[in-house]
Amino acid sequence: MKYTYTEKKDTRSGFGAGLAELADKNPNVVALCADLIGSLKMEKFIEKAPERFYQVGIAEANMMGLAAGLSITGKIPFTGTFANFSTSRVYDQIRQSIAYSDKNVKICASHAGLTLGEDGATHQVLEDIGMMKMLPGMTVINPCDYNQTKAATLAIADHHGPVYLRFGRPAVPVFIPEDMPFEIGKGILLQEGTDVTIVATGHLVWESLVAAEELEKEGISCEVINIHTIKPLDEEIILKSVEKTGKIVTAEEHNYLGGLGESVAGMLARKRPTRQEFVAVNDTFGESATPAELMKKYKIDAAAVKEAVKRILA
Repeated sequence: MKYTYTEKKDTRSGFGAGLAELADKNPNVVALCADLIGSLKMEKFIEKAPERFYQVGIAEANMMGLAAGLSITGKIPFTGTFANFSTSRVYDQIRQSIAYSDKNVKICASHAGLTLGEDGATHQVLEDIGMMKMLPGMTVINPCDYNQTKAATLAIADHHGPVYLRFGRPAVPVFIPEDMPFEIGKGILLQEGTDVTIVATGHLVWESLVAAEELEKEGISCEVINIHTIKPLDEEIILKSVEKTGKIVTAEEHNYLGGLGESVAGMLARKRPTRQEFVAVNDTFGESATPAELMKKYKIDAAAVKEAVKRILA
């Protein structure tokens, strides 16, 4: 495999590292948190810039309103709470106070998907990408590892407009080079192949690389693309790949309704109809278990990617 890893780190720590760097690099960046400083890894930002941090408490809707107001003064607010509370709990405030008027607010959401694990279905969120991508003007980013999450955090500070940045709780392989540029809206070709295209996002990028390596031993050549930005979608890289392979598998830690897979399917339906298989949660809530157990049960691991590839080739 071209990409290997020597350690595992949680992507939320990548966010924390990026935010701490922004404390030094950009005096306009301010941070708000809804009583989850440790979970969002915001301690180092607070150490460096305590006067630019706002502890809002368990009042997420109020946090979004404050962030919108701060953006009017020229500040660049980064809000921090769990993905479930960053979206469904505050959707009205995001729509009315942030997206509608194109406020420069960065909505930073940890513990996304199933892999926050034992906290169970009330805290797991599998519909957030769909909710956020439907808001006009909202950029939606779902990085795959520690290094890419840090790079994304730095990049969105320079991007004007509302952003939804989604990351997770568990330690996952760090395989993206630390110096790899992060360009919003541009996918990354990780591995070339000829038989099938695998387009993955977030934690499913590594699982897709593992699946591709195992399939290669069986004589199946997979092209693997990392789509870290779900909106705007990099249509060019996907179309170029399926022109060659003629088949596509999408992989994500999200409900198949409203996620990356549906964005890709809609684009292909308009521009190049292509056979597609979905690796995603099948329209259900999660439950309490370890991340590995949940990924296996809900078929969003490397084994599920392999199965999808074999289905589409059958």
